[in-house]
Amino acid sequence: MDLRRRLVGYLSLMLLALLLVTLTINLSSLRSDVTTELAASRQLARVLLEIGRNEADLTPAAAAARLETALHGGPLRHIRIATGTVPPPTSGSSASLAALLGFAPDPGQLLRIGGHQLRIASDPTSEIEERVHDTVQLLITLLFFSGATLLVVWWAADRALAPVRALEAGLQRLARGEADAALPAFALREFTRVASAIDQLAAALSGAKEAQRRLSHRLIRVQEDERGALARELHDETGQTLTAINVTATYLERHAGRLGADQITECAQDLRRDVRGGGEQLRAMLKQLRPHCLDAPGLTSALRELVGGWRQRAPDTSFSLELPATLPPLEREAALTLYRVVQEGLTNVVRHSAATECSVRISTDHAGLELRVEDNGNGIPASGASRGCGLLGMEERLRMVGGQLAIGTGAAGGLLLQIHLPLPATEELV
Repeated sequence: MDLRRRLVGYLSLMLLALLLVTLTINLSSLRSDVTTELAASRQLARVLLEIGRNEADLTPAAAAARLETALHGGPLRHIRIATGTVPPPTSGSSASLAALLGFAPDPGQLLRIGGHQLRIASDPTSEIEERVHDTVQLLITLLFFSGATLLVVWWAADRALAPVRALEAGLQRLARGEADAALPAFALREFTRVASAIDQLAAALSGAKEAQRRLSHRLIRVQEDERGALARELHDETGQTLTAINVTATYLERHAGRLGADQITECAQDLRRDVRGGGEQLRAMLKQLRPHCLDAPGLTSALRELVGGWRQRAPDTSFSLELPATLPPLEREAALTLYRVVQEGLTNVVRHSAATECSVRISTDHAGLELRVEDNGNGIPASGASRGCGLLGMEERLRMVGGQLAIGTGAAGGLLLQIHLPLPATEELV
């Protein structure tokens, strides 16, 4: 059952109950009105009988007293009857309301029956009292109906929306970092769909946390690997170069007085060679840590050098690079992101794809810069593209500069990475 049917069912039951109550009140009011009319009719009949009765054994005074008693034996409706020439006065709220409505008191007609002299006048107060009574009953019914409607709507809404509290509790559990929202089963389809969406959100959050954890571990490992590689480079290359320089300088210091010009020249050439080699080693390490000169011409050179380096390190894979004639200016972070994404893409190709061909194409248009890294390797697994630490790192870098990453299958059946980078407008450029 859905929420609409449940609310309609609750309100239908409420309306049916209120209709039954209204019918009961109206039937009770009808019974009371009929009873009043019959009593007034019987009273009028008794008065007429008393007027027409001729009792010889009664004195005129006794007959008048008996008629007076009959006149006061019960209320009459719509008319007033009094003995004598003056009609009985009307008083009370009904008489005031009749005067307010413009009904003037009726002097009535003088009627002689037998030895009795009666004054009969019309009386609107009984009809006014009946209408006031009906109006009061109607107002009470409407008030009861309105109050009952509000109460039933409140109750129905509270019952129908009770699952919202369970949904709120589930969202609070997710906000506290719990892996599962632990939602109960709901009877209404709407809340079942919302609960299903929350469960999907919980699964997505759990997957994102796991991916974040893997990425954090990968970053720590990469950091430690880079530190280890840097330490090895410093020890194996730079350390040896400095040792050679130190040995040559020590030799010169100890034998400077006994060395000839040719020997000194040879030592100087050795020092110069070692210093030049140390500088080249330092530039190579700096370039690996962070490439410099990433303006448009420098970025083109850095990308060509990056691809050329992979050609030397992976001779079994053919690398191609296609660049526009002129790269547009990019922000510093965007240029570094483009370089790192190409670097990570080529690393993945060599390590995981078993590809023999890999192409890197960069194109530009008014929408931005497009990068395609495509190979003919293993491609996307049958279970779908897996967001490993490398791809997660790409996505995070691209997200920081407003870029996007799409993963697909290339024309040769391998993996295709499509990267979009927005071009800067008025921001600071490289």
